[in-house]
Amino acid sequence: MTAFSYIALGANGRKTSGLLEADSARHARRQLRERALLPLSVTPTAEKGTVAKPARRSRARLKPTTVVLFTRLLGALLEAGLPLDGALSAIARQSSDPALRLVVIDVRSRVLEGQSLAAAVGQFPRSFPEVYCATVGAGEQTRLLPLVVQRIADYLERRQLVTQKIQLALIYPAVLSLVSVLVVGGLLTFVVPEMVKVFAHSAHALPTITLALLAVSSFTARYWPALGGLAVALGWGWQQALRQPRARYLLHAVSLRLPGLAGFTRANDGGRFARTLGILLNSGLTMLDALFIAEKSVVNLVLRAERAAAAARVREGAALANALANCPHLPPLLVHLVASGESVGELPRMLETAALASEREVELRVAVGLNLLEPVLILTMGLVVLGIVLAILLPIFEMNRLV
Repeated sequence: MTAFSYIALGANGRKTSGLLEADSARHARRQLRERALLPLSVTPTAEKGTVAKPARRSRARLKPTTVVLFTRLLGALLEAGLPLDGALSAIARQSSDPALRLVVIDVRSRVLEGQSLAAAVGQFPRSFPEVYCATVGAGEQTRLLPLVVQRIADYLERRQLVTQKIQLALIYPAVLSLVSVLVVGGLLTFVVPEMVKVFAHSAHALPTITLALLAVSSFTARYWPALGGLAVALGWGWQQALRQPRARYLLHAVSLRLPGLAGFTRANDGGRFARTLGILLNSGLTMLDALFIAEKSVVNLVLRAERAAAAARVREGAALANALANCPHLPPLLVHLVASGESVGELPRMLETAALASEREVELRVAVGLNLLEPVLILTMGLVVLGIVLAILLPIFEMNRLV
């Protein structure tokens, strides 16, 4: 069967488009009519042996949770004995996510044309990263694809769990910070000017804190649209700067010098590297190929360069533990476990142990950091509000004393 892209009119007269599988264009039109759709155009997404619309495919992106679900379902169906095309077809039929259905149909069409699963999913790099495709390719070469796909699903689930824990833990501080900024901005822009108008024309000298509050409030009330635009412009400029490799490298280098953040970055990227390397080695890849792919899972560019240098030393004949020992930002426990794994011939298992230890360290650092951040935010908000209250009340107390 071939994947066809179509444009059709629905019963309400609106145009709809998508992908479906059919033996021929005529079969595809019949399927559309059975869905009460009037086909306007039906074209194959790719001719046999070619790749159609690569730009459109490369922009397709699935949610991380959707990729995890797809991988888990694929592994379960393959372990149950279904052929690859049958498993993909079953996932496409049962999926309620239109984006996943379109991607799976396209992948199945490529597989039926003779491409490997790794090459087919590699057409969607924003959904399936290089480590995913390489691991699938290793599973296909060793004929252990069901087992390898299940390992990928386990890896993705663990990584997604850690990411979700961090995101959930950051929700409260983020909301608290946003509310604090909005409250203080509202007070300075709309409330304080009305309350201190009587002091502006007072014959008595105003306290320094009141004068400062009047100046800040007047500036904020007059220029708040410009300040908002400046904040948006700075955010956009920051985003554009991060797209430049040199700017990102400098930012990552600075992050490794900041207390607290440096330890978190080392533990997080160390766990990613160990977990990815262990899965790749378990899937049958050679050490050099596994190192080349695992280094790309490291987010921090400085740490990635260190892993690349370690891979180069391994290529020259050094043992992995000796090569990693020259990485100054690598957790010492990981190096120790790698050395133990090499000596007893159980390197993948030791890498998994190191990954678990790093993930627990990340969770602990996040918990400690948030436990410190929350009271700091509350205290800062309280001090700011206290300053505003004092700036308003001090002139009132002074006027009452003189009366």
